[in-house]
Amino acid sequence: MSSTTPKPIFKGSILKRVFSFVKPYRFIFWSNVVLSIVLAFATPVRPYLIQATVNVAIGKIVHLPIWLTWFLPVNAMGDTLKLILAISLFQVAFIMLETIMRFFFTFGMAWLGQQVIRDLRNKVYDKIMHWEMRQFDQTPIGTLTTRTINDIESINDIFSDGLIPILADLLTIIVTLTTMFVINWQLTLVCLIPFPIMLIATYFFKESVNKSFIQVRNAVAALNAFVQEHISGMQVVQAFAAEEKEMKKFTKINEQHKQANIKAIFAYSVFFPVVEVVLALSIGLIVWWVAGRSLDAGMLVAFILFLNQIFRPLRMIADKFNVLQMGMVAAERVFKVLDNQDVTINDGTYAPAHINGKIEFKNVCFAYQEPKWVLNNINFTVEAGQTVALVGHTGSGKTSIISILNRLYPYQSGTILLDDHAIESYSLDRLRASVGVVLQDVFLFSGSVYDNITLRNPSISKEQVYEAAKMIGMHDFIMQLPGNYDYQVMERGATLSLGQRQLLSFIRALLYNPSILILDEATSSIDTESEQLIEHAIETLIKGRTSIVIAHRLSTIRKANKIIVLDKGEIKEMGSHNELLQLGGFYATLTEMQFAQKNQA
Repeated sequence: MSSTTPKPIFKGSILKRVFSFVKPYRFIFWSNVVLSIVLAFATPVRPYLIQATVNVAIGKIVHLPIWLTWFLPVNAMGDTLKLILAISLFQVAFIMLETIMRFFFTFGMAWLGQQVIRDLRNKVYDKIMHWEMRQFDQTPIGTLTTRTINDIESINDIFSDGLIPILADLLTIIVTLTTMFVINWQLTLVCLIPFPIMLIATYFFKESVNKSFIQVRNAVAALNAFVQEHISGMQVVQAFAAEEKEMKKFTKINEQHKQANIKAIFAYSVFFPVVEVVLALSIGLIVWWVAGRSLDAGMLVAFILFLNQIFRPLRMIADKFNVLQMGMVAAERVFKVLDNQDVTINDGTYAPAHINGKIEFKNVCFAYQEPKWVLNNINFTVEAGQTVALVGHTGSGKTSIISILNRLYPYQSGTILLDDHAIESYSLDRLRASVGVVLQDVFLFSGSVYDNITLRNPSISKEQVYEAAKMIGMHDFIMQLPGNYDYQVMERGATLSLGQRQLLSFIRALLYNPSILILDEATSSIDTESEQLIEHAIETLIKGRTSIVIAHRLSTIRKANKIIVLDKGEIKEMGSHNELLQLGGFYATLTEMQFAQKNQA
């Protein structure tokens, strides 16, 4: 992270884009705009009414405006007591009406902000869901979490404490000052003498808090990324006794977060007392001016109230402007996620009702980062219903083949055909629904066994789940768990063994009945007993389906129609088990090594 963060620029295009999400709620938006205008013009009414009440009470002749006389009883105009009572009752009614309008304005802007961030968060998450996998390889999960949750939450401040509230406050100040000038322009100028101090303090406060807020946001993103990464990898941290070293790193990031917040707190601690001092000076000047010229007491009271109505929004307007800018910074970050077209998977339109499962690779080359080729000039064909096995050392390109077949990553050159159609032409939903994958590292979500098997698909019945579990041989085991199929497996399936998690993934694959089945080291984490348990289920599962099997245990792939031997991203050998043994090459050597290891064991 850079130590110097550039100052954010107030970009109208970003603000315009944020407000484009308001279109479905334009009635609420414009209603709040109208309310802000009405409230701004209503603000100076109460001080004026108090001025009139005080002057009536001291016996001064008061010329009430015509609009006010409309609301007062006729018999009250000539009676001091009745007039004071009538004006007071009018004030109570006016305050109640103003309070109701302020409630609707405040609630309306907050409601509008929540609607916008809900829609925006849905759009961002949907965008992330359709990213290519390489983007997740390059972007820390904690950063994406910050963009999806914290940054979008900051955009809400654009509505609740941002543009419209700022404009409403500015309009309130203008209307109040105009009223003061109309009542007594000389007294107004006198009470504004200390205002340059206020303007200078506001400028420095805005700059200081703005820098602190940026540092806070960056520190929050760093904390999220660090905590998420290290909690996920806690097993590695503890296995290598790295707790103390990692704790020092966390302490450093947390210290940066604390210092940034302290700077903001210091700015607030200085600014608000300065505001109070300026207000006190202005009130003192009002008292001095009124006393020196024997002006009426009602004007003194009214101008003190006017000043409070000016200073109340002034106290917060600089803070609101900073909040607005931080909302803009957050919006800019969020829109970068939405605008990231380079890592968005292009969806096709071809969606046949049935996929037979014929797979053909023609001169396919692939690299996660060019020019480091992971696959180079790959050519092979798998007929529908056949089983092909991929064999090779770690890093030879076995998993990369299934990753590009499933369109998790784009390949750079060549062609991949599925039933004689390029995989790019297929609808992603249709393509991936036809490809069932059982990975070596099984990911289970926090939730019940049933939810992890069905992935919360309402179209799958319990009877189907039970039948699939029985085929795999897991039904009896699941029924012995507390709550059986409602048993909570916790995050990443931490309460189950590796073998049990693997078996659940087999049930999931069997249940979705794919045309193509991929087993990526699917038996590597399973003991001999569990392997025997699922052997018959695998045979049933792959029957009539195109299957791609990746396995270090060669005993699991002997029956494959075709075995492809990979080395450094290239195909070295291809044929059946017996054909490759007769070649006496890489596969034959690998088989002899495993046979020798088994005998030694």
